[in-house]
Amino acid sequence: MTNLSGLRSWTLLGSAAALGFVLIGQPAQAHGLAHGGLAPGFLHPITGVDHLLLLIGVGAAASSLSARLLLWAFAGALLGGLAGAMGFALPLAEVLAALAISAVALLILRSAREGRRPGLGFAGAVVAGAVALHALLHGLEAPADPTAVGWWLGALAASVLVCGGSFLALRRLPPVWTLRLALLLAVLGGGLALAPAGLALR
Repeated sequence: MTNLSGLRSWTLLGSAAALGFVLIGQPAQAHGLAHGGLAPGFLHPITGVDHLLLLIGVGAAASSLSARLLLWAFAGALLGGLAGAMGFALPLAEVLAALAISAVALLILRSAREGRRPGLGFAGAVVAGAVALHALLHGLEAPADPTAVGWWLGALAASVLVCGGSFLALRRLPPVWTLRLALLLAVLGGGLALAPAGLALR
């Protein structure tokens, strides 16, 4: 029975990995200038593959390491979003944002390998920094007109829904699911970071 259960979970994980690599090949719809309003804001974080994967990763990290990481993520979102809205930009920001997914995933995997949780300050800095990179992109893409408030509220609602949903779902599942998800996110983050180079070679 245990072997069957393990086979089933690995099959599901493999299917998720295959879907992830298909999604990597698609354009990240959340990137580029965004339209204003509540609904576009809500869709923005979840229609960009990298943003969606990071939100899931943050929920996974909070479920396995500390729920306080959700507060660190919120702080990173505020700082990154504000910086982006003010026009601050980083070179290779898209690549760094993809690698941020892997960084959060590796934080979970490292904790499991060492058998102890990292200090909250270190883990919080990794999560806040990863979220800040993605929020920076949001800030650069956000509308700069009266619809911006609705857009930001929609984006926040979607982010809380995905992060919180991942956190609550993984809290109810055996820890091995979080580790398998972290491994998948680490690989997909690396794949997303390498995708621009692959497109340039075509």
